[in-house]
Amino acid sequence: MAVSAWTAEELLESLIRFPSVSDTSNAEVSQWVAGRLNELGFQLEQVEYDDEAGVRKVNVLGRRGPATAGGLAYFAHTDVVPADGWRGPLDDDAATAADAQPFVPQRHQQRLYGRGSCDMKGSLACMLAAASRVAVEDQTGPLTIVCTADEEVGFEGARTVVQRSQMYRQLVAEQPISIIGEPTQLRVVHAHKGIAGYSFTSHGRAAHSSSREGLNANLAMVPMLVELKRLYERSESDESLQHTAFDPPTLTWNFGVSDQATAVNITPAISRAWVCYRPMPGIDCQPLEAEMLSCAESLGLTVKPFAGGPPLWVDPDSDCIRQVCRWAGRQRAETVCYGTDGGQFGELQQLVVIGPGDIAQAHTDDEWISLSQLQAGSDVYETAIRDRCC
Repeated sequence: MAVSAWTAEELLESLIRFPSVSDTSNAEVSQWVAGRLNELGFQLEQVEYDDEAGVRKVNVLGRRGPATAGGLAYFAHTDVVPADGWRGPLDDDAATAADAQPFVPQRHQQRLYGRGSCDMKGSLACMLAAASRVAVEDQTGPLTIVCTADEEVGFEGARTVVQRSQMYRQLVAEQPISIIGEPTQLRVVHAHKGIAGYSFTSHGRAAHSSSREGLNANLAMVPMLVELKRLYERSESDESLQHTAFDPPTLTWNFGVSDQATAVNITPAISRAWVCYRPMPGIDCQPLEAEMLSCAESLGLTVKPFAGGPPLWVDPDSDCIRQVCRWAGRQRAETVCYGTDGGQFGELQQLVVIGPGDIAQAHTDDEWISLSQLQAGSDVYETAIRDRCC
């Protein structure tokens, strides 16, 4: 028999209470998830690592049901973005300034507020609720739930799972339909852009600006900015660098600079710039990268790549996409321009992004998810489990 069915609302309220911002450890929320999976009869695997700052991060994987080909896999992340400037539902008459606590769940006007409520603890709550509705003995195929760390800051958790998880190796062998539960308002997404970028550092020498003792770090950086602007203009006009399946169809080449100058009479000793862009399936960005990196090298700049992720593309007419569309009651699949952990799981051939909540609410200072989306998300995920695993 299944455990008494849980509701996504109750589970999400518990998840919000863990302040699992990406620059802190997600160990506590991961242990909570592991406890719920254990109650539901899942076999568990934990894949841990320390990030660049030495902070312990935990990926949790759970698997339930017989070892057969197919089945269903679900992927979520347990980290959230910072909540500085959080205001919650303060624009509503029922709220007060005392309510502005990002990790205290608040229900108001058929919404559940809190950091991570939409991106993407609400989705995880829906999958846990759906799994609680299905009896273990009814399963004839495997259900796997994967919760990663650091999705918001470079996908290191997903990369570690790919490199070290035995359960992930089983997924690659079995090739289940694999759901990335990011918020899509339960629309079916068959493709998304990736993310890539570099930082550039120019080193000078600080001195009083009235003397010749200093070396202005911006002297080398300004030509780099000119090159970044030229490549931006090329990315906006060159049709070979665009993909009409996306809106916008461009790489959305973006860059910035700071020399951290504190006074006009001090020669800036350091200048930093960065560039970020969104690779798309089938678009070759290497020529742009080569020109950019060649320029940086000629100027003597220090270059560091960002920890990004590749794009995702699954044929919108494939059987797996059609099946997920049936579960969700959708006529067709769509594309989105943000990235997900899914770009790291390229060995899985049947990846699809679908989750409750609106991406427009992600990372906002009043993040929320509607109670109706939590209910609908639980229903869609239950349908998926019963169709693929029972």
